[in-house]
Parts: sequence; structure tokens; C-alpha cells
Amino acid sequence: MQCKTHQRCVRTALKRAEALCRQKNARLTPTRRRVMELVCSGHVPIKAYDILNQLQQEGQAPHPPTVYRALEFLLKQGLIHRLESLNAYVSCTHPQAPHSECYFLVCSICGEYQECCSDRLNRAIGRTVKDKQFHAARVTLEVHGRCRSCTKTTGRQAPASGTPS
Repeated sequence: MQCKTHQRCVRTALKRAEALCRQKNARLTPTRRRVMELVCSGHVPIKAYDILNQLQQEGQAPHPPTVYRALEFLLKQGLIHRLESLNAYVSCTHPQAPHSECYFLVCSICGEYQECCSDRLNRAIGRTVKDKQFHAARVTLEVHGRCRSCTKTTGRQAPASGTPS
């Protein structure tokens, strides 16, 4: 659900990012800060080239590697996440708290997402990985469907079986 005071969301995310970077002795350069601000600027995933276009519209002339390096920095610091299926980035809702892999609910209609964490799910994945003697480098779990608001608007319910329609 979209927040009503989104500017406050962005300011809060930036303050957390600055504090976390100070704590980790990592440099939040003006470019990294602006990229973080753009990732936080909506409650929908944003692609690297959309960030690049926005920076160019603002009169900056960054090259794609500049944006990708900034995104990599923010990922490494745990400030953002990459939604693999969309090749897009979203703000982490709780970067200050240590957490392992989270999963995402992504609305296929409005693009809004929710970050969810579940120790129980993480333990189940961990047991499966161990049982299969598999070395997991990264876990990405995304659930695509319709959010509550879009379900109300379209008047259609998500399938009860949990399978996509």
C-alpha cells in the first residue's frame, strides 16, 4: 500500500543509509546517495537504465557503469535488493537489522512490492540445501500476483491454489 507521507519515507531511508555507512566506514558519495534516493523514490522497483535516464534529465552525465557501481555498493551495504525476475532494484525496508534472505511479494498490475522475512522459511530452505548437499550462493524468492488494492480494483481474486493465473 502506498504511504501517504512518501517524502518522509525517502528521508528516513537516506538517514538510515548514512548512519549505516558511517557505522561500516563506507563512503556514501553524492552519486551513491542520489541513486539510493531514486531507488527509494517510489514503492515500485526501478531499473538501472531508468535511474540513468533520471540522472541525465537532472543534468548529470553519468555512464552506465557509474550507476551499476553505485547499485553494487548499495547492494553490498544491504541498503537495497535486486528483484531478479524484473532486473530492477528496491529499497530494503530494514537495513539496520541483520537478516538473511527475504522474499518479495510483487504486484504484477501496479508494480508495488512488499519485503517479507521469515526465519521459518529460511530454515526450511537451509535444511533443503543441506539435505541435497547443495552450496547455495544466493537465494531469491519472488511471488508475483495482485496486491489487495489491485484485487479490489479488478474485482478478481487471486487463485486459491497459490498457482498463478
